Amino acid sequence: MFAAVAGLFAGLLHVFSGPDHLAAVAPLATGQQRTHWRAGLQWGLGHTAGVLVIGALLLWLRDRLPLDALSAYSERAVGVALIAVGAAGLWKASHAHAPSHTHVGASFAMGTIHGLAGSSHLFGVLPALAFAGRGDALSYLAGFGAGAIAGMSAFAAGIGALSVRLGTTPQRSRGLLYASSAAALVIGGVWLVGQ
Repeated sequence: MFAAVAGLFAGLLHVFSGPDHLAAVAPLATGQQRTHWRAGLQWGLGHTAGVLVIGALLLWLRDRLPLDALSAYSERAVGVALIAVGAAGLWKASHAHAPSHTHVGASFAMGTIHGLAGSSHLFGVLPALAFAGRGDALSYLAGFGAGAIAGMSAFAAGIGALSVRLGTTPQRSRGLLYASSAAALVIGGVWLVGQ
């Protein structure tokens, strides 16, 4: 039980401590009607899938896997993906007649890329390896995934609700989309430069 609860809190902390996570989902959740939380849910599911892939590889190939190289490429992919999400959000905001929906795969793909990136190993996978038994390690990973899914779903619901509330005028709703998309572009650029 301790392993699952520790994983849950680590997953929540991981989601809310990463500006890249929040910047990735905010443009996807902005402007959504009644389903804004889905962008966070899909991101969380994708993130959990990425973490589980890394976890499985670590458990099976421990010493033979070039984790540093995989992590470096994944971190670059996060930067590129953030720039793509930001650019798509800016395009959507500048075209008021564009439909207000998010493709299911976009948020899931962003989460998966983030799950494969380096910081996920620190919070999601490495502590799981410290547990003596596989059952505790799997409980930790499951808790981490549940925390990431719950945290990002809640964040997306909050951004979506703010967007709907501000949506009383199209300019205010688009302003939030412009701001969250610009943040994704900036954070993505910083992410790439820092790698």
